[in-house]
Amino acid sequence: MSAAEWMRKCQAEWSLQGAVMPDSLDWESVYESKPFGRNLLRNPAPYGLSKDVPPPEPELPEAPPHGPPRFQPDGDFTGWTTSTEVLPFDTSSVPTGAVVCHVPQYSWFSMEQVVDLKAEGLWDKLLDEFQPAIVIQDWYEETQMHESIYQLDVKLLGADKSTVISEHTVNPTEDLGAYSHTWKEVAHVFSGYGPGVRYVQFLHRLKNKFLVMFFPTLFTNSSVIVNPVKTSS
Repeated sequence: MSAAEWMRKCQAEWSLQGAVMPDSLDWESVYESKPFGRNLLRNPAPYGLSKDVPPPEPELPEAPPHGPPRFQPDGDFTGWTTSTEVLPFDTSSVPTGAVVCHVPQYSWFSMEQVVDLKAEGLWDKLLDEFQPAIVIQDWYEETQMHESIYQLDVKLLGADKSTVISEHTVNPTEDLGAYSHTWKEVAHVFSGYGPGVRYVQFLHRLKNKFLVMFFPTLFTNSSVIVNPVKTSS
């Protein structure tokens, strides 16, 4: 097909009526990159789990292990930038004079990705004027480990990767009064965010606990999806 035919194919298939379609773009390459409707995050389920199956119950050994403290979970974190923050012991609930054999120690495990929207097939005029919807979704394991076990911070960044054009943060509080071991959804749609967006920075943190043995908080099916829906005013 000719360049014009590829452009019309993109416009029709993605319903981009009203979007500026520059002649200078290689529309065949844009079409083959499939920038809309697919997850732009790499390796969205490092634990090999799915939100459609309940989280696994922790396997408790017959005898507690006697190893050193552990603060980072096992998993294939290819595509993620990871870091661990070990938190100080919290002894606020220990009565004065009490003898305590074990006190839980918590840690935050952070995972981050930065999505290059232009490298994924989107173009300047589309991002600046059409401003398609950018949909964020994540699922984390509901546990009664602590009142705060999950944090999410997603930023839409400019071309310099430092200018924050729009941001969405989530820091829920867990109900410790009832046991409900399920996946909890976190979702947000960026719309009408203004011109200049070129990157999406996706960062979430999950809390882990070490008390004789290691107890992680799991997540799965993280996603950043661009939908061909005009959201600018």
